[in-house]
Amino acid sequence: MTVVLCPTPVLETERLVLRAPAARDFDGWRDFFLSERSQWIRGSAPAVDEPTAWRAWAGVIGHWVMRGWGTFVITTQDSDRGLGMTGPWAPVNWPEYELGWSCWDPALEGTGLMAEAAACARDHAFGVLGWKTAVSYIAPANTRSIRLAERLGAVRDPQAPRFPGEAEALVYRHPTPEVSA
Repeated sequence: MTVVLCPTPVLETERLVLRAPAARDFDGWRDFFLSERSQWIRGSAPAVDEPTAWRAWAGVIGHWVMRGWGTFVITTQDSDRGLGMTGPWAPVNWPEYELGWSCWDPALEGTGLMAEAAACARDHAFGVLGWKTAVSYIAPANTRSIRLAERLGAVRDPQAPRFPGEAEALVYRHPTPEVSA
């Protein structure tokens, strides 16, 4: 049985499909969330266990319900297995709309898939959702995310507001479609 709580678009690139998160993606998310690879998105989570991963995943899915949009699960054109996530993100305490990403499978790093997916999600945020600006909050030691933001044309914005508890996060501002063209 497939449950859809709100209309969710499906975005496609030459190699990828970006779709709404679903219960079937939890195992991939959980394995990523419980690994050291998720340290940058977990922040100061007090405990890293399956119940915490479940609540975090429920928040990802619930964001779609609360906002009517959210992050997409990344799959390939020939498989529905979740490889990671990217897309618009704005919990209640975020000072600006964010474009976020997470690569669940380390074997995919360096393949260009995350850049392809994030660019597609950013185009959706600007073109369909009508965003006028977007940032990515990145931990200073998260060099892979910094490189991805820069590959997408984002530049550091030291004047951008930060959210509570993340004073050290670097803020990368993404170019608008007019600037990217």
